[in-house]
Amino acid sequence: MITVRNARQEDVNALVEIGVRAWEQAVVGVADLQVRRDYARNAFQQFLVSHWLRVTVAEFDGALAGWASREALDDEISDLWVEPQHQKMGLGAALLAAMEAEIVAAGFEAARLQTHARNVAAVAFFQKHGYAVNWLSVDYSARLDRDVESVGLRRQLVADEPSGYGPGGF
Repeated sequence: MITVRNARQEDVNALVEIGVRAWEQAVVGVADLQVRRDYARNAFQQFLVSHWLRVTVAEFDGALAGWASREALDDEISDLWVEPQHQKMGLGAALLAAMEAEIVAAGFEAARLQTHARNVAAVAFFQKHGYAVNWLSVDYSARLDRDVESVGLRRQLVADEPSGYGPGGF
C-alpha cells in the first residue's frame, strides 16, 4: 500500500540514499558514477538537511520508497526520486499528484520541471502524466566537464478560463 506524507527530520538519511540510488539510475551514460556519486550524496544531504520541511515522501508498505520536492515553493517540481526497485508501482504518480496539488494550492496554474534529455524513462513518465516538452537546451556543465542536454516539461493544471462573455469568451 502506498502512503504519501510530509517528510520528517528523521527521514533525511534514508531519503539521501533513495535519492542517490535513483540518481545513479537516471544519469547512466551522462555522468561518471564513480566520480560524481559523492558529489550527488553531498548535494542530497545538504538539500534534505536544510529543506526537509519542503519534502513529500511516499512509503510502500510502511517503508520509505520515494520523495519529491518543490525547492523554491514555486511552480517547479525540483525533485522526484523513487527507489529503483519500487519504480512502476505507482509511487511516482502519487508523489507527482501531491506536488501538483501543492502547486495549485499555492495559486499556480501549471507545473514545470526539468531533467536531462537522455533520461528517457523520466521524460516518458512525465509525458504519460500529461506533461509536454516545453524547451530543450544544451549547456556546458563544469561539474561534469561536458555538454549536457536538458529538457523542460510543463503541464497545465488549471483550465484557462475564457476571457469575455458567452461561449468561447466572445
